[in-house]
Amino acid sequence: MRWGLPWPCVHEFLGIVTHPRVYAPPSTLEEAVGQVDLWLESPVADLLTETYTHWELLKDLLRKGQVRGPMVHDARVAALCLAHGVTEFWTADRDFSRFPDLPARNPLQV
Repeated sequence: MRWGLPWPCVHEFLGIVTHPRVYAPPSTLEEAVGQVDLWLESPVADLLTETYTHWELLKDLLRKGQVRGPMVHDARVAALCLAHGVTEFWTADRDFSRFPDLPARNPLQV
């Protein structure tokens, strides 16, 4: 089974795990980069980036979800996933419930 990793999520991961106010101690940049390298070495991983349909998908999600402010980032991730045919998005962020076209599941809950 293939799995996708949206580029914005890679960026967010790097920013969070190396942030000293989030983790004490934070991961080093080399540790964080090494983790991303491991993910990308997976033969069944796909990096998800904007396609020619991105703007139309994003506009629709922004309007339907009444998205404002920082949640635009979530809408961007959802649009990327939908454009690439993602059928289930794993996240602990409940804000993704705004996007019913992208079923979300929290992998931390049983």
